Amino acid sequence: METAEFTIPLWLDLTAVGLGGVQGALFASGFRGERRLDLLGVAIVGIVMGFGGGVIRDLLLNQPIGALQSNWYLVTAIAASLVGMLLAAPLQRLNGVIVGLDAVVIGMFGAFGTTKALDLGLPVLPAVFVGVAAAVGGGILRDMLMSLPVAIMHVGSLYAVAAAAGCLVLVGLDAFGVPLLIAGMVCIVVTSIIRWLAVIFDLSLPEQRMLYRRKVATETGVLPVIRR
Repeated sequence: METAEFTIPLWLDLTAVGLGGVQGALFASGFRGERRLDLLGVAIVGIVMGFGGGVIRDLLLNQPIGALQSNWYLVTAIAASLVGMLLAAPLQRLNGVIVGLDAVVIGMFGAFGTTKALDLGLPVLPAVFVGVAAAVGGGILRDMLMSLPVAIMHVGSLYAVAAAAGCLVLVGLDAFGVPLLIAGMVCIVVTSIIRWLAVIFDLSLPEQRMLYRRKVATETGVLPVIRR
């Protein structure tokens, strides 16, 4: 995937697509009951996860969709989805594997999105926005495709926050003249660590209801009881 001054190596871009495909297939294979999917359904979810972040990134940047510029993207996504299906049974009880892959995929797409945006001349904040959108885009499309609540819209474990932190680190390093490739690698590490720690320690942003209760308690001295 080429820009005027910086090139994301094809093998690295395909690695992100492959990891996304494996993670999506593992996620889809874990459903039971009414939501269980056949082999084609699992493969489609894997392909969407592999392609989603890159497609959203390129659309936001008004660039040709990278995943459609080479045969290798679709081949990689399909192969990764098949691998994810094969690994689903052995890894059924290892939810940490799915979370770990998810964290790395978020970091990679966030780094690639921010890097490409910076190289195209976007200001810092729009570049970070593109990176975060690319990082969470695959998950959003996956949830919509499976008629699930969109993960980043609900109380959870710092999904988009981890991506934003990594992307901010990337633009900070770039401002100090660190090569984009190195800054991108640091972004992936930072994003992954924050995501892993959030899952391990069950960290999340304050719930809207909690903020409302704190506001009322501050103004009236009475803590309201809100029942579900």
